Amino acid sequence: MRRFTVLFILLPLAIVVVVLSVANRAPVDFSLDPLGAIPALSLTAPLFFFLFAALALGILIGGIATWLGQGKWRRAARAERANAARLRQEVERLTERAAASTPALSGPRRDAA
Repeated sequence: MRRFTVLFILLPLAIVVVVLSVANRAPVDFSLDPLGAIPALSLTAPLFFFLFAALALGILIGGIATWLGQGKWRRAARAERANAARLRQEVERLTERAAASTPALSGPRRDAA
């Protein structure tokens, strides 16, 4: 399965990334000023830098949104794990109590018939 992932997903993805980087290496201006009057609010870098930064930011925001959205499930799993541990301890306590209250058999019973 790992070899499949590397050969059919990661290798083509790496090729696309390299081709995209080579094709978009010309410098572009990224400006946060809509009027262009303040040059201090601009950044000049290759286009692929901005493309990869946007991709990384999207992955980060998506990961955070997913993590926050699954909070109720993690909370429920934590509560169930605590409940299972409590029940396990209760079963052990009841097993010990049952073992202590039942007389131990000394061996197989034989009827003298």
